[in-house]
Order: sequence, then structure tokens, then C-alpha cells
Amino acid sequence: MANINWSQISTVLIDMDGTILDLHFDNHFWLEHLPLRYSEKMSISIEAAKAKLKADYLAVVGTIEWYCLDYWSQQTQMPIKELKREIQHLIHLRSDARDFLLALRASGRDVVLVTNAHPEALSLKIERTQLDQYFDTLYSTHEFGVSKESPLLWQRLQDKHGFDCDSTLFIDDSIEILKSAQQYGIKHLLAIANPDSKKAAAVITDFPAITSYHTLTTELIAS
Repeated sequence: MANINWSQISTVLIDMDGTILDLHFDNHFWLEHLPLRYSEKMSISIEAAKAKLKADYLAVVGTIEWYCLDYWSQQTQMPIKELKREIQHLIHLRSDARDFLLALRASGRDVVLVTNAHPEALSLKIERTQLDQYFDTLYSTHEFGVSKESPLLWQRLQDKHGFDCDSTLFIDDSIEILKSAQQYGIKHLLAIANPDSKKAAAVITDFPAITSYHTLTTELIAS
């Protein structure tokens, strides 16, 4: 459960994948679709392709390279951006996200997207969902050179955007990223426990967590 005192919040920083968008697209792409195409290219089994890619993922997980489409195009020698378009029909907002975002915008707060997604991945998702209409500002961490897992990101983001940690709410589906924001000093933190609509919700004890924005939306409208 989340007990957010909205009177204390002036800025809301929101992650994209798994937090506003259903994470099923990304999970399916990296764990199923890319291994399938890679197995075809390399003439190996899907199991071998998955094992090879998993090892490559683990080598850079949490770094800016992990989120970089150019990096993965080079690593796999495959057109990652074009391959994403093959399953772009899976890109969509979480079913409860739109009303929450509209209520946030109507409340007059500064609503900011902060995603680790590569700028071209962000562009594709904007193209498919028009999510940019719900935010005052959108940032890809690639413009800062580090991912949200790094404390440097929060310093660089604050230098550019000027948010106050004490009156900022940050929403993300990654516990590691929420811990990074917490260590930097962001006061209000909220986890999304069900980022992928095809998977069961996680049990989260480190942070307040929700599986639906409905209650928050109702609170915002009433505040």
C-alpha cells in the first residue's frame, strides 16, 4: 500500500517501462523475440541463443550499455531497432496509467518521465502510445551518460531539472533503481509490483508498492 501525502509533492518523476507501459513488450523482445532471430542468424538452437544472450545481458546489466540499442546492434550484429518494430503491437500503456497521468497533469504538479530507454526506443513508444502528452518533460538517461542505477544520474538530473528531493515522488518498478534514488535523497518513493501484465506481482517489502494506480488517481482527484 502507498500512503502518499500529496500536499508534500510538487514534482513526480516516473519511469516508463513497467511503470507507465506494460513491461511485457520488453520482456518478450529480449527473452523471446531477439533469441529467436539470433538463433536464425547464427544457425543455432533457440536454447543456445538464449544462453548466449543471457550471458551477454548479465555482463552489462544495470549499466547504460544494457539499455543502449546501438550497443546491442553491435554485439549481435543485428538490426535491433527494426526487430523491435516486428512486435511493436505489444507496446501499450498499463491499463490504469492513463487516468493517473491525466489526474497528475490536472493537479498542476511537474510530471517528468525519466527512463533508461535509448532515445530511439523512447521515440518508438511515443509513436505507439502518444505518452508524451502526459508529461511536462521527458528524459532518456542516455543524455546524461549514466543509468538510474548510478548516483551520478540523480546529481546530473537535478542539476538540469532542479527538483527538490524533499518534495519529489519517484515511481519505478526496479528495486535497485529505487534504492539508488533513496540513497541520493529523494524522499518519496513508490514501487510498481506488477510491471509485466503476463506475470504475477512481486512481493515488495523495501518500499511502498502498488499493483494499480486507481487509489492514487482517486486521491489526486479529491485533493
